[in-house]
Amino acid sequence: MCSYQASPDCLRNYHDKYPEVFKEYFAYHCKNNEERHLQSIAKYSLTAIDDVHAKIIPVIEDVAGRYSAVYQVSFPIEVNLIVGGFGSNAFTHRMIIPNITFALEKLSPGTDHLKAIVAHEFGHACHNIISNNRDIVWSNIRWENPLTWLYQEGAATHFSRMTEPGLNTSVYFSFDDGGDEWLEFAISNQHDIKLEFAEDYVSKTADAIFLEWFSIRGGERFGYSRLGYFLGDMFFQSLVERMEERHAITAWKRPDFIDSAEVWLDGKGIVT
Repeated sequence: MCSYQASPDCLRNYHDKYPEVFKEYFAYHCKNNEERHLQSIAKYSLTAIDDVHAKIIPVIEDVAGRYSAVYQVSFPIEVNLIVGGFGSNAFTHRMIIPNITFALEKLSPGTDHLKAIVAHEFGHACHNIISNNRDIVWSNIRWENPLTWLYQEGAATHFSRMTEPGLNTSVYFSFDDGGDEWLEFAISNQHDIKLEFAEDYVSKTADAIFLEWFSIRGGERFGYSRLGYFLGDMFFQSLVERMEERHAITAWKRPDFIDSAEVWLDGKGIVT
């Protein structure tokens, strides 16, 4: 990449070198305009980005090895390390066996923080790989249903705890040291959080639900964003308790998956 104090033209040249990666990034995770690029250039810290870059590569190798040991999964994917525009910190691409991209300017350089976010994103990929190996019919998945999003985030959080155990509990959700208050609030208010999500599920659009419950830009309801990640963890753990981990991982292949998730959201448990 060019100098971090470069012009928007220099950034565009950088983006043009990796068209598939930045096509995905700008389509779903960050605005692509002159104003955003100027703001990004002003905020870049070469020292911090280099620090994250040096630390994340061995973490990625270690996390992939842990998934191999715990779940016998290998990853036939691309892992991209980019300097983005202060949008998403990391994401899996919209593929059945998804590539993964980490935006270095948004990541904390703490080793535990990097372990958590790398394990989380690899968890999404692991979830799809295991499901694919167990003959899931992908065309049947209701990708735009918010209950599918809860399930996916809950699965990724579960996988991150299983492959990188022993981290501070809030780090699995915040990927930094600033999540303790968020987690304390979520635990203390989990009943109300679930009720409010259930209300939105029947009354709001999917886009509105994503913004409020899954986006860092949301959180108007309770003053905390991304509470869908906590709720998703609750949902996935309820599946593990009811049907054991190996069945919970592929629960979304069942024809009644969304119906059973709706039953759980209504507070009546999971249909088994």
